[in-house]
Amino acid sequence: MPAGKPPAIAVDGSQAASPEEMKRYTEVIVGTDATFEMLPIRGGSFVMGSPAGEAGREECEGPQRQVEVAPFWMGAREVAWEEYHPFMYRLDLALRADDGPRFEQDAWADAVSRPTPPYVPMDFEMDVDGCPAICMTQFAAKQYTLWLSMKTGRFYRLPTEAEWEYACRAGTSSAYSFGDDPGGLDAHAWYFDNSDDAYHPVGLKEPNPWGLFDMHGNVAEWVLDALDPAGYGSAGDGPLANPIAWPTELYPRTVRGGSWDDDPQALRSAARRGSTKSWKVQDPQLPKSIWYHTDALFVGFRVVRPLVEPSEEEKRRFWDADLDSVREIQEKQRRGGR
Repeated sequence: MPAGKPPAIAVDGSQAASPEEMKRYTEVIVGTDATFEMLPIRGGSFVMGSPAGEAGREECEGPQRQVEVAPFWMGAREVAWEEYHPFMYRLDLALRADDGPRFEQDAWADAVSRPTPPYVPMDFEMDVDGCPAICMTQFAAKQYTLWLSMKTGRFYRLPTEAEWEYACRAGTSSAYSFGDDPGGLDAHAWYFDNSDDAYHPVGLKEPNPWGLFDMHGNVAEWVLDALDPAGYGSAGDGPLANPIAWPTELYPRTVRGGSWDDDPQALRSAARRGSTKSWKVQDPQLPKSIWYHTDALFVGFRVVRPLVEPSEEEKRRFWDADLDSVREIQEKQRRGGR
């Protein structure tokens, strides 16, 4: 990858020196037709996790803890295929091969590892137009955020679990961002009872109080954290500032929000789900792909961008492979093997 960092593409509203100056903006992925909207989340404190009496609560959602979250922008919608396909299929490279426009950011973006071609279409005939991208591993989602950062010149990453829940709750303390009654889900979410066994285009249901769509349902969303089945007790007592449970094993890693295939309790603001090996059952490769979860048709993601950009060294931790086994497979693929 070239030295330094790619220059930022000029986008109205994307610059701020303080939380008060943060505005919504529309990001442009240069060299593609894709754009997406980012909303300001100005940071603050909240109680993370669910109370003991909440219906559907599981042990891993507690004990509740006071958490401070720094300001960030978050994607208003889940990452859609229109945004993910140029990364997944190298469509930006193909366009340039046909004498398409070239941009200063291309050299940085071209150096990012891309997924190997999938054996079957990863939308599994659930439609593509406007729909959320699915079936990627957490590693693939992280590599997308690296590619996106190189394409735009702005630092993007997956949300932490604390950031995700803070944004989902949007200032509420109820089971859902719209209250405690799951009867409100039909207006806000795609889930088992109304999805007709498939995901739906992003942003069709009502947003939460901060303008974020599909935080409940449609597809569950990757966050950066590992999932401890015993809950948050190991995090210690007292308030926590910007916590991250960095993974040390491949499984389980956390997805949030529930999906089109879930019952109401899995869509609660505090609900958590951990990844498992069963998400790769149909994968014919040995070793299994580091890019695809062939059986996780219910998993996608959205991106965040912190107001205060970390150092170049710190950024790598949010993007890079975090296990030696993944690094080895990635290096093999770089050398031309599957």
